[in-house]
Amino acid sequence: MSSPNIPDVCKAVVCKNPGKGYTLELVEDYPVPKPKAGELLLKINCTGLCASDHHGMLEDIGRPMTCACAGHEGAGVVVAVGEGVDPSQWKVGDRGGVKPAFDVCHECDSCRGGNELSCAKMIGTGGSVDGSFCEYIVTPARYTTRIPEGVPDEIAAPMMCSGSTIYTAIKRSGVRAGQWLVLPGGGGGVGHLGIAFGKVMGVRVIVIDSGEEKKKLAEEMGCEAFIDFKTCPDAVGKVKEITGGGAHAVIVTGANAAAYSTAPHFLRPGGVQVCVGLPPFGTVVAGADPCLIIFLRLTIKGSLVGGMEDVDEALAMVARGLVKPRVTVKPFAQFKEAFAQLVAANVAGRLVIDFNA
Repeated sequence: MSSPNIPDVCKAVVCKNPGKGYTLELVEDYPVPKPKAGELLLKINCTGLCASDHHGMLEDIGRPMTCACAGHEGAGVVVAVGEGVDPSQWKVGDRGGVKPAFDVCHECDSCRGGNELSCAKMIGTGGSVDGSFCEYIVTPARYTTRIPEGVPDEIAAPMMCSGSTIYTAIKRSGVRAGQWLVLPGGGGGVGHLGIAFGKVMGVRVIVIDSGEEKKKLAEEMGCEAFIDFKTCPDAVGKVKEITGGGAHAVIVTGANAAAYSTAPHFLRPGGVQVCVGLPPFGTVVAGADPCLIIFLRLTIKGSLVGGMEDVDEALAMVARGLVKPRVTVKPFAQFKEAFAQLVAANVAGRLVIDFNA
């Protein structure tokens, strides 16, 4: 079954020459795919912009890009349903979203054990198959996220990655209500949602970032303290002063050596560092002097993105009005300018592209 108004070609942002010299080309004649058995065809209305899109196209995180269109934060509507899709589950007109993981095998120990993002057969959206920088994309019905009623596409899109990623990382940190969480880069697209989810979970959040715009956003989202790393000579000392000895957890969303080298020092004994930001492969090491880790009994964990359940939980909080992402929506024609702003880390909140604007 399909909508009668599906075009043959569509808008897309095509990555040319993936690698250090990649370029982006905006086109309006990209072929619209047809859904195979078990697949849906989504008309993407909005896509979030993520720094990992940039690194994926640079091919500096250990994985080659084998498709033309990046993007993994897409929200839109089902316009066609492939054979074999249960009509009680998906039909034309339903709203759906695509995540960083396009699909997993659903059969291995990782998938069956609730850890599907470690599946050896996981396929990456916007890396291995065309992602949400394309206006029409296919997606497996079994791994497509349903968007709740009342959550607009421009809000749903960033929840597919940035929102669910930080929500999952908070869960993996084990931080509990009343405990302290440090978010370096907490004024950005991922970090500001960490403040919001942390507040809902009763966690006390300290943001380390720079600039009045990000300070204002962080405080509006509910952080208890904002430390400007450009004006504070001793951010570690300030965190320990505020928390009475160190935070219970720190989540590193920044993909740089400074963020990773400093992070363990924010922690109190028994604290947990969660690594989320993806720096270029082989350029940064997470951790600290073994003596510090051993004597303080620190734990260092990795957290990739959110799985099906995590994304559903995060979207449910948005639907209930508990979490309100701050997004700046740009039209498709301004994609290059918006993406350059993202790469320069000059964004408070999340940038979203509207294909219909």
